[in-house]
Amino acid sequence: MGYPAFMTKHPYKPGDEVEWSSHGSTTHGEVKEEITTETEAAGRKVKASKEEPQYRVESAKSGRDAVHKPEALRKKK
Repeated sequence: MGYPAFMTKHPYKPGDEVEWSSHGSTTHGEVKEEITTETEAAGRKVKASKEEPQYRVESAKSGRDAVHKPEALRKKK
């Protein structure tokens, strides 16, 4: 299972302001890192690759890190 062709261009970069859904509400924060290898981040094992990257983001509200697939993020307006 891969991402749609338009998603494979790595849509986010460190410093981008993004938002995502979390526990029924919208949270916003900043992309801190693009993850392109299998690694540990935000307290969990992340299965990412260059073809299917994931993004470590920092919540503006809590300061905590989370890792999301690109389809879970939206650029903040």
